[in-house]
Amino acid sequence: MEQKGLLERLFKLSERDTTAKREVLAGLTTFMTISYIIIVNPLILSDAGIPRDAALAATIYAIVFSTLIMALWANFPIVTGPGMGLNAFFAYSVVLGQGLSWQTALGAVFISGILFFLLTVTGIREKIVDAIPNVLKASIAVGIGLFVAFIGLKNAELVVLNESTYVGLGDVTAKGPLLALFGLLLAAVLMAKRVKGALIVSILVTTAAAMVVGFQATPTGISDVFSLKPPSIADTFMQMDLKGAIAYGVFSVVFSFTIVELFDTLATLIGLSKKANLTDENGKIPNINRALTADSVGTMASAMFGSTALNTYIENATGIAEGGRTGLKAFTVAMLFVLTLFFAPLIQFIPSVATAPALIIIGSLMLSDIKNVNFDDFTEFVPAFLTILMMPLTFSIAEGLAFGFISYTLLKVLTGRKKEVHWMMYFITAAFIINFIMMSH
Repeated sequence: MEQKGLLERLFKLSERDTTAKREVLAGLTTFMTISYIIIVNPLILSDAGIPRDAALAATIYAIVFSTLIMALWANFPIVTGPGMGLNAFFAYSVVLGQGLSWQTALGAVFISGILFFLLTVTGIREKIVDAIPNVLKASIAVGIGLFVAFIGLKNAELVVLNESTYVGLGDVTAKGPLLALFGLLLAAVLMAKRVKGALIVSILVTTAAAMVVGFQATPTGISDVFSLKPPSIADTFMQMDLKGAIAYGVFSVVFSFTIVELFDTLATLIGLSKKANLTDENGKIPNINRALTADSVGTMASAMFGSTALNTYIENATGIAEGGRTGLKAFTVAMLFVLTLFFAPLIQFIPSVATAPALIIIGSLMLSDIKNVNFDDFTEFVPAFLTILMMPLTFSIAEGLAFGFISYTLLKVLTGRKKEVHWMMYFITAAFIINFIMMSH
């Protein structure tokens, strides 16, 4: 009875018309759909030079820390952690694209977390989101989706460098691409059949297939599967280089992290909260500011651990569909992620061709926002087109954002429709133009 009383006091189960059993089961469902991130994220961060073991530990600690705040302080059924798209931006646009060290990039993440926090507690955050037109919000999600899918195709070696045409089709008869195609087909079939944990199942089955055909080494003992000693974050903990980030002048990097976080987290939180029936009679979401603050604090902590900026996982919808309504669902997921620390050795045996299909599928799921683009209005769909296309082609989310914002503002002004442009858009556009000029010198 005392335990039930504690859970009731912490999570207000009866008030939200749910039970501890339902919340725990919803948490298990959510964990199965989100757990792929601890395989995919360290792989992407390792491309930026971060030691893979430390990246794995940092990813898990970031998820656990931020989700526990969301569960115990905000009482939201929401799991947060290093975001897909944000991790790709970190590794491929910032570190590899701009030649920064991963320590400097972590400094930029930390600064974006501080900015994120200040924008949240002052209420400016929602005003910025309101200022940016819906067409750009939609095209940002679509562009990131194409970018993530492109990285998946590259990791699968289905798309390779071609000196004549820049990119070309890889050798689809080789073991790696064949395994990736197998994993992609399997993941798509499981997703179509609404199998819970479809992506993690696809990753594990493809990994097993890679071992069978000799493409990937196999574990030789229990120490290759399980360890009582979790991976260390000593190589990445508090390694962010704030001075380097400020000295480099990472305005576009910090701005891009912040803008993507602003849209993604707020939009996803609102959508999931409505799905969980957490709105009051006026349509407002109680504790939404706590949830947003938790997210910003989590981003700062993630940079300290050695991982990238956070977002709210859309996969939370699976657990909410199972009845998750309180922080107990999120708490359950956090505890399950703690357990994965002890299976870290096994994760090292998962090849990139097994995780590539998950990236491609995730990217495809992000394309749905294209329906919110008005193709009958040139001043709307041209900026959307540039945003979407420039992200994968320049291998940079920031460049895509810049082209989208600048073209939108200029087209509206030059066609006599400047009243449709929020005053804040002029400042954002000017900032992007100044950044282009500074980066060219």
